[in-house]
Amino acid sequence: MTGLTLPGMIELPGCNAGSSIMPGKVNPVMCESLLQVCCQVIGNDAAIAAAGALLGNFELHVGMPLMAYNFLEAVRLLAGACDLFTTRCVAGLEADRQRCGELVERSLAMCTGLTPLIGYDQAAALAREAYQTGQTVRQVAEQWQAAGRLKLDPHRLAEALDPRRMTGPQA
Repeated sequence: MTGLTLPGMIELPGCNAGSSIMPGKVNPVMCESLLQVCCQVIGNDAAIAAAGALLGNFELHVGMPLMAYNFLEAVRLLAGACDLFTTRCVAGLEADRQRCGELVERSLAMCTGLTPLIGYDQAAALAREAYQTGQTVRQVAEQWQAAGRLKLDPHRLAEALDPRRMTGPQA
């Protein structure tokens, strides 16, 4: 059974035969199931709060059985839902590495790595041009470099535009 690929991000593992109205589509049933459990737990919490506020009259709190039942039911539901969600969804998640890389490369945040080297104003101008032309920061930087507007060694430019270097631990 194939999974459901969310637009350019992750692929959810398939857990069912598919959609009843769209052949080949796999619904995100584990996500939907967890959300349903969360709604029920919120309802249990509301019942506990109401019982705590309304049923504690006459030196006897007659709401304790209802409160205990709803609390234990909420814990049971959450424990089961978290276990299922972990084993049938989270454990099988896969990133679409190629698409994620494309999205990072198209991000104007790539200019951040250039700022210490070329200054804020020039990095901002480069980002503006990338945005206006629909090009990547790397493409504009390489054009500027070829035109002499950017004075960086090609190796230094590649290093400055390396997203792993920007987001990883610094030495």
